[in-house]
Amino acid sequence: MVAEERLPVVIISCRVLQDMFEALVPEDLPVQMKFMDYGLHRIPNKMTQVLQAELDQIKEPSLVVLGYGLCGNGLDGIHTGHHTLLIPRTDDCIALLLGSYEAYRREFQSVPGTYYLSKGWLECGSHPLKEYEKLVDQYGEEEAGSLMDMMYKNYERICLVAHNQTDLEEYRSQAREVARFCERWDFRYEEILGSDAYISQLFAIATALSKADGNFVVVGPGSEVTQSLFIRLC
Repeated sequence: MVAEERLPVVIISCRVLQDMFEALVPEDLPVQMKFMDYGLHRIPNKMTQVLQAELDQIKEPSLVVLGYGLCGNGLDGIHTGHHTLLIPRTDDCIALLLGSYEAYRREFQSVPGTYYLSKGWLECGSHPLKEYEKLVDQYGEEEAGSLMDMMYKNYERICLVAHNQTDLEEYRSQAREVARFCERWDFRYEEILGSDAYISQLFAIATALSKADGNFVVVGPGSEVTQSLFIRLC
């Protein structure tokens, strides 16, 4: 039986997931980690270019774990070069926060118009209240209000996802402040105790790539990441 080749592991992830990745990385798995600006997902073409540049800077053939979902096709078109990529097979980071793609689908089917908050998003990300304040500075209150209405009028729930009771209690006041602002669109506020299971499984696969199942996308050297790799039939 031929032993599975162990490539150096490099993690490139959205900064929103930084606390989870740093807490869950196995002590016996030597890795390099780099966390990228949360705003990349807002401009998918820029996200593609920036992540491609990061990959191209890695000289030694490596297993590169991407802490992203497809993110508005932000991963579409990325070339692996001499690396192997391991990616969660999901549309965005929400499944990673909830703990599985199945949990994400259940929530989406239950309340598709949901805006999610998390520790990472509240610490370094963006949310409707921050966006409104920036737009007011740029355009004034009336124009800012109109722009926000266009972006958020079809949502109906704002939901704080935390992975333990301590985080839930620590970030509840910030989340409720955002929720109060969103009452202008009749959002209701809810909380979900998520899970770190998806990211834990991601690290488990990184140590035994042959065990990757349908929850992950593995793209070998000399290949390209495409949207079709993330499509699920159910």
